[in-house]
Amino acid sequence: MMFFDQLSLFRSPKVTVDTPPHPAKQRHVLLGSHIVSYTLKQGSRRRLAMTIDERGLTIGAPLRITLAEINAFVAGHAAWVLKKLDEYAGSHGRRHLAVRDGACLPLLGAEISVRIVAGSNRVRWDGADLVLEARPDADCDALARRALQRRAATLFAERLMHYAEKMGRPAPRLSLSSARTRWGSCSEKSGIRLNWRLIHLPLPLVDYVVAHELSHLVEMNHSPRFWAAVAAIYPDWRAARRELKLRATDIPIF
Repeated sequence: MMFFDQLSLFRSPKVTVDTPPHPAKQRHVLLGSHIVSYTLKQGSRRRLAMTIDERGLTIGAPLRITLAEINAFVAGHAAWVLKKLDEYAGSHGRRHLAVRDGACLPLLGAEISVRIVAGSNRVRWDGADLVLEARPDADCDALARRALQRRAATLFAERLMHYAEKMGRPAPRLSLSSARTRWGSCSEKSGIRLNWRLIHLPLPLVDYVVAHELSHLVEMNHSPRFWAAVAAIYPDWRAARRELKLRATDIPIF
């Protein structure tokens, strides 16, 4: 199996963290007209506490407390919570992104808005808006990933077909990857894997990765003959390759 450039998408220092006694859970609460998602961490603490950072709102709570009490606590600090979330959205990079009502996500280089409404954990598109029909205990990050991965699967299949026809060969099998270090990979047996997070980037960059991986079916290396194969179906590959490296830090993590 031959992988193309192992571009680091999400570099972070190695850290050691204590395992919480209970796994963190995603919850959301209605604050006025805003549905706010938060991470709930319960453990052997005596009182409720909240923190807000680039990942969004986190609530620390004792084990023996009801969800209604937790939500009442958050609602009692609604003005502070909404203010701080807006401050982080405006002054911090969106690398770590909490999917919440009103959040913006990049899609093919443009912006889409996220709307969260009550529902049964379904996702749908309403024009340029991504609508998450969420239960009270829904993981809104996971719902958003599901919607974007579906969009990515459809689009990537279309682009793969387009460039395979330009090469004069049948489109190989396509699968999606969630890798944090590679945009794509190619194997004669398993076909082509593309990172679903490419859906955040402009279409020409998606096309470059598709052309790159397809060209590995001709040359399983990065020789001059390989780059000639890329150029035959995607002439502007150099500029796209440079932009792809620059854009890697714009990809949100959620």
